[in-house]
Amino acid sequence: MAATTLVVTGRGAKRQRARGGMTKKRPADWVLLVGVILGAIVVMVPFYLILVNAFKSPIDYATSGPFALPQALDFSGIEKFWVRVNFPEKVWNSIFISSVVAVLAVLISVLNAFAIGIGRVRGRTWIVLLFLLANLLPQEALLYPLYYMFKSVGLYDNVWSVIIVFTVVQAAFGTYLLASVFGTFPKEVLEAASLDGATRWQILWRVVFPISRPTLAVLLIFFFIWTWNEFLIPLTFLPSNANQTVPVAISVLQGDRLMDVTTTAGAALMGIIPTLIFFLIFQRTLTRGITAGAVK
Repeated sequence: MAATTLVVTGRGAKRQRARGGMTKKRPADWVLLVGVILGAIVVMVPFYLILVNAFKSPIDYATSGPFALPQALDFSGIEKFWVRVNFPEKVWNSIFISSVVAVLAVLISVLNAFAIGIGRVRGRTWIVLLFLLANLLPQEALLYPLYYMFKSVGLYDNVWSVIIVFTVVQAAFGTYLLASVFGTFPKEVLEAASLDGATRWQILWRVVFPISRPTLAVLLIFFFIWTWNEFLIPLTFLPSNANQTVPVAISVLQGDRLMDVTTTAGAALMGIIPTLIFFLIFQRTLTRGITAGAVK
């Protein structure tokens, strides 16, 4: 059978396709590609500086500068930070706080969003707005009342003070997000479960929770990373060295008049590695949760 060649001309014609079905690149596409590459380079520069300077000696840094590769691998900065702040203890504090906050915040968010989005409580719009306003409050505005409260109940310089604060803050955002998601939940599925004799509790854990699992997994990952990177509240409510987190421990290395750049770079590298490992482990879960959109 002879091949038929179709030529389309005019303003409404589709763009000519190259071999393999790929569309030809327009000048705007190349400009966008160059912009993305430049943006990626800008983002990667700080990571390059941390990685390069973490393995330099102070003398190597002073002679070659921050952008040059190390002449020889030197682990003195990492070792100094590891010993000075007792890094394994700080990693455990951050892992414990971030994990507990992520789990509790997701659990509270699910319960709140189920009552607001599916239970249809009165004043639903105002309640969701209240949770949104809770996320807009700056942390600086919360320091004094929280400090006074934790001092009164004996939770100051206790990791549970930070866990309580971040659980409430993260749950407010999770409630606002999940309430919108649960509000669009198919009524047919809920009515079918009710006709089968399922209670509200069974509908939540046997119907809503399995379908919403990808979204909840994304929230869990974000809550963990956000809590890990928090600095101001742990610095304020965890003054003792034994309760400090990794970001607070890194700040201890900076003095008023002198800063050891190589040790600070090594500390920053050691602080990034746990979150990077966590992200790589749950990368597929994060991708599935973001791309999951439809209920079948």
